[in-house]
Amino acid sequence: MSDQELRRIAHIDMDAFFASCELSRYPELKGLPMVVAGGSSHVPRIREDGTREFSRLRDYAGRGVLTTATYEARALGLNSAMPTMQAAKLAPDAVLLPVNFELYRHYSQLFKAAIRSISPQVENIGIDEVYADVSSLPGDATEIAQQLKSAVFAATGLTCSVGIAPNKLLAKLCSEMQKPDGITVITMSDVPSRIWPMAAKKINGIGPKASAKLESLQIKTIGQIAAMSEAWLVQHFGNRYGRWLYRVSRGQDDRPVVTESVPVSMSRETTFERNLHPVRDKPALSEAFTRLCERVANDLQKKGYTCCKVGIKLRFEDFKTVTRDLTLSTAISDAKSLRLFAGKCLKRINLDKRIRLLGVKTSGLLRADRIDQTDSAQFTLDFDE
Repeated sequence: MSDQELRRIAHIDMDAFFASCELSRYPELKGLPMVVAGGSSHVPRIREDGTREFSRLRDYAGRGVLTTATYEARALGLNSAMPTMQAAKLAPDAVLLPVNFELYRHYSQLFKAAIRSISPQVENIGIDEVYADVSSLPGDATEIAQQLKSAVFAATGLTCSVGIAPNKLLAKLCSEMQKPDGITVITMSDVPSRIWPMAAKKINGIGPKASAKLESLQIKTIGQIAAMSEAWLVQHFGNRYGRWLYRVSRGQDDRPVVTESVPVSMSRETTFERNLHPVRDKPALSEAFTRLCERVANDLQKKGYTCCKVGIKLRFEDFKTVTRDLTLSTAISDAKSLRLFAGKCLKRINLDKRIRLLGVKTSGLLRADRIDQTDSAQFTLDFDE
């Protein structure tokens, strides 16, 4: 038996995670179409009789997008990243809840701790999904998958879908096969029957451009990629990507489960419900700018990192996006210093149009316990100058 066949990699993916977290707070919404997209004005209100009154999609006005939707809302054509106003036309009576990232992070921590209680070899790849190397665990793959699901449900009250396969590529593909609350186990011998019929774009790494090019070559499924020679794929997609397509279409993936990864950057951004004028809306912009810096600083400190580069991102009303960054002589992680240097980046941009989106990014990350920190810089409000 090959080394790949001996490996058992699990991909654990929470089901409609943000929506499920909200349903844990508002169980009366179970079975109803509900989306997460609103702001503070859409927090449920308590009626005189003690019941809750919820906002509806028809109440929304702005240019935000859906963060998530329950399966009942998805059945009405709603999905994440859809413009909220468009969703309101499709399902005006769907319940609308505001985004609550503090709640989602809490459940994410519970979910990941539950997985680590079964398998210590866990790779964190998102707020609602992880890989786990379960090769050394006793029992067959289906039994292990059920153990993982039971541990998650006991810790959170939420369901997840588990795929177990010889590698990360196949595990991620098969975890989607029986959503929600499903278990899928495949081996290399299942690739022709279960993987090849899938759409090529299902493979993580085949993005819109590559997918469009494949379709222009009359290739729509993973199996159709696998039917091509390596030389043909290299000819049409270049040496590196062509060789990669050849391997992944055959279910080949030797990436290990990485239990500790170093982030490349940490960032936060917000899209305003209306375009903000850099002069007339100074207070709102300044407050949003400060809040973003505080959130990035909190992320850095929580994960034990400092940054050596600070950057900002602005998207104007005409959708033109501008970025600026600044390399620092001293690593920082506190909100005041981050706000100061982000403000210096801001001064290098001509603010002559209304602002649609604002973002703050840190990179050049270093472990905080491996460097000496100097005193923080003083706090200033650059939007007010």
